[in-house]
Amino acid sequence: MRTAGSSPKYKRKFGDRRYGRRVKAPGLQTIMAYLLPKRTDCEVCCFDKIDVTEVVKYLEKKNASHPNYKTTIFHCFVTAIARLIKERPLMNRFIQGYRMYERFEISISFVAKRRFADGAEESLMFFIPEDDDTIDSISKKIYGDVGEMRKSEHSTGGVDELLDKFASLPRFLLIPIIRIIRWMDFWGKNAKFLTEGDPNYSTCLMSNLGSIKCPSVYHHLNNYGTNSFMVTIGTLHKEEVLMEDGTKQIRDVIDISATLDERIADGFYFAKSLRLVKHIFKHPELLDKPLGETSGFDYDT
Repeated sequence: MRTAGSSPKYKRKFGDRRYGRRVKAPGLQTIMAYLLPKRTDCEVCCFDKIDVTEVVKYLEKKNASHPNYKTTIFHCFVTAIARLIKERPLMNRFIQGYRMYERFEISISFVAKRRFADGAEESLMFFIPEDDDTIDSISKKIYGDVGEMRKSEHSTGGVDELLDKFASLPRFLLIPIIRIIRWMDFWGKNAKFLTEGDPNYSTCLMSNLGSIKCPSVYHHLNNYGTNSFMVTIGTLHKEEVLMEDGTKQIRDVIDISATLDERIADGFYFAKSLRLVKHIFKHPELLDKPLGETSGFDYDT
């Protein structure tokens, strides 16, 4: 799939990177980048539960209209996260080389298994949502890409094949090569073929653990690359929920976990941003709205 590049509306300046423009960070965040230069030193993790009852009803109606493939709850999460990043631009920032940058485009990645079996290979999926994308177009993209990937038992190109080639090198060669790649990553000079389609360079890396019957878990960030936002999604299950009117109901619920680099924004910004996901799942009709159109959500309520 197409990877992030410079926006046609923005003229690149000195200090920008190929995939992001340099932005001026507040004093606290600037100093934190020097005091805590590693992304893994600055992780904040949020565990929450999402009521997906309305989305389950929404998907039942939607999938009845296209029996050839199914729009899933994971597709809904991908769409909701894409909208979150679109409306909350600080979530699309990263720090590398002690400096803060904002990506030119939103990118979302995830890992998919070729078969649900022990020993089956995993493949890295990476795509860029567009302003005119809705749940339908995003679902078709994911469905098509994953289906194409699962036609083969082994990697057939892209970052997966590149990793296989690196892994085949002897240790005495691989160690210095990786050191050079990490040094180039620090300065933003890695070649495009090394970053294109790499989840470590995506805005948000997602893991659908519910697909393997696993609950959501804390997942670390990586110091390599630019990814500063990680989301894991657990298994759909029934749970008693206290409703706004004080009554208790058995609802469809999914546990999620979000890990972020606290240097790109403050906790107040993160908390308000993640509330949008809950709002979308409470009002799933927003999934049919193009990402380029605002959700109308009041973040101050």
